[in-house]
Amino acid sequence: MHRIMLIIDYFRKHSNCVVSLLTPFCTILSKFPPSLYAAQISKAQQEEIAGTFLVTLDPLINQLLTFQPFVQVVLDSKLELPSELQFPQCLLLVVIMDKLPSQPENVQALWCTENQLTEATTRVSLLKAIFFNFEQCAGELSLPVHLQGIKSKGQMEVAVTLYEHVCVHLCTFITSFHPSLFPELDVALLNAVLSANMITSLLAMDAWCFLSRYGTAELCAHHVTIVAQLIKSCPGECYQLANLSVLLRRLFFFMAPSQQVEFIQKFSPKAAENLPLWQCISLQALPTELRKQAACDITRVGIAQCQEWLSNSRTLGELESLNTLLSALLAVCNSASEVLDIAQQTAIMEIGSQLWAFLNPKLVTGQPYIQQTLSFLLPLLGVFVQTLDPHLISQVVTLQTSLLKLEPPDHVCLAVLDFVSSLGKFFIPQAFQDKILPNLSSIFDFLLADRNWIIEQHTLEAFTQFAEGTNHEEIVPQCFRSEDTKNKVISFLEKTGFVEETAAARVERVKQEKGIFWEHLAKVPVEEAKWSSLQPYSKRARHEFPLEEEYRSALQAASGALEAIESLLQKSPAPEWFLMKMETLQERIDELKRRVP
Repeated sequence: MHRIMLIIDYFRKHSNCVVSLLTPFCTILSKFPPSLYAAQISKAQQEEIAGTFLVTLDPLINQLLTFQPFVQVVLDSKLELPSELQFPQCLLLVVIMDKLPSQPENVQALWCTENQLTEATTRVSLLKAIFFNFEQCAGELSLPVHLQGIKSKGQMEVAVTLYEHVCVHLCTFITSFHPSLFPELDVALLNAVLSANMITSLLAMDAWCFLSRYGTAELCAHHVTIVAQLIKSCPGECYQLANLSVLLRRLFFFMAPSQQVEFIQKFSPKAAENLPLWQCISLQALPTELRKQAACDITRVGIAQCQEWLSNSRTLGELESLNTLLSALLAVCNSASEVLDIAQQTAIMEIGSQLWAFLNPKLVTGQPYIQQTLSFLLPLLGVFVQTLDPHLISQVVTLQTSLLKLEPPDHVCLAVLDFVSSLGKFFIPQAFQDKILPNLSSIFDFLLADRNWIIEQHTLEAFTQFAEGTNHEEIVPQCFRSEDTKNKVISFLEKTGFVEETAAARVERVKQEKGIFWEHLAKVPVEEAKWSSLQPYSKRARHEFPLEEEYRSALQAASGALEAIESLLQKSPAPEWFLMKMETLQERIDELKRRVP
């Protein structure tokens, strides 16, 4: 201890030397497991070195907590460490965070507030530094590495992942946060939730949910209201909106029933302008009566607005509001379909069928808005797949087959998978099997061969779901026409890997990947990345709906209907009223032809 005090006195007298203290700290920590860069020495040697170094490190940090040059070096906004030191820096920040609850308010404020010392020097807050360094530990998070856990009463200590380690210590720190520093906590959590890095956003959401659960019902309701207002004021589509939507969905489950009633009164689902909020909320979070009331209100407004869109002139600009309506209806069907009566379910299904008439492959691939419409419409139809008209299912599958050949965006492919996986519940009538089954096998075969690992994984899951439920077993082997695809499916079902990789080789691969990612991130100035990620998208120009495509889509639907009638006539005699109806249709066709200039 006497030597430690001598070292500390030296640094206090020569504060400029503190700059050179941090790198050796992190370098030494990087040589111990579970760092990816740990030295290859025996466990006994590791324990001996760790016993000497870590015992010295802890009291040294205790003494440096109030030393401003040390705080400045650790929290320097322009601190640049090589990739192998990011993980030790993150652990060091967590150690410092663990020590702050026992410190007075002024020491907590020293570490937890930002400070502009000079024009060139800025000190970030400890929380911001933790979130920043955490997202740089991509390699350690992907393996994942395991750290020493926390002992519970009567239980053995269990190793935890880096994510769990940081999350538990962060939530523990929040419980001791001084009330005067709550604004700093709010800013740090909100900025992290809005991060473009998904894992950082999830960590902040977990901490925010803990804070809302740990606090009072009023605090939770206050947080929900703030997030809801942010969502309503968010311009256009952006990743920040997606992150806030996930947070709102999670926080809503923590609200007390009385607070949920107040939320419904404040953001009524009867008002169309509030549907952007209700598309984010799972109605399972509501008690039965409130769930039924909210589901009926959303359904009533959604159907009325969709019918209005269908009956009026349609423009691409208006598709944004239509997509919100479809998303809200889908949220109701996914989380509260049991409270909808037959009439409401039929109305939703009819809306979906009518909207389908306006879609064709070229229109979908050329317009992002319509791609989003399709992404909502397919899973919505999938909810009612057992009651859909087989002719409509045939049209949907045919369009999907044509669409995939035009290489649509990934989210459209995922929507296609959502629908085809639901067809495992549907018995295809004999009259439609020759059209639906070949297209269905082509869809699975095409997507199983996709090189995008996300599409590949979802396709394997969708195919498994379809194969387990379908009555048409003969189609299953037709869905993979190459040996590679067949082996891929078999390996997935048997839960076996494709490539055997040793632990050492895996660590080396992750280190190389981390270096590549970090090199790319280091080239982007921090402030530039911050502001560019938070800029709202420019307002989209309004374009008239392409009427030529509408004509083509309507004729395609009419042609499909005639083909279905032709197929029926080949199988059984037509009913007595059939000719009369056909003559009426012929008169309408003649009238339309006369109106064509």
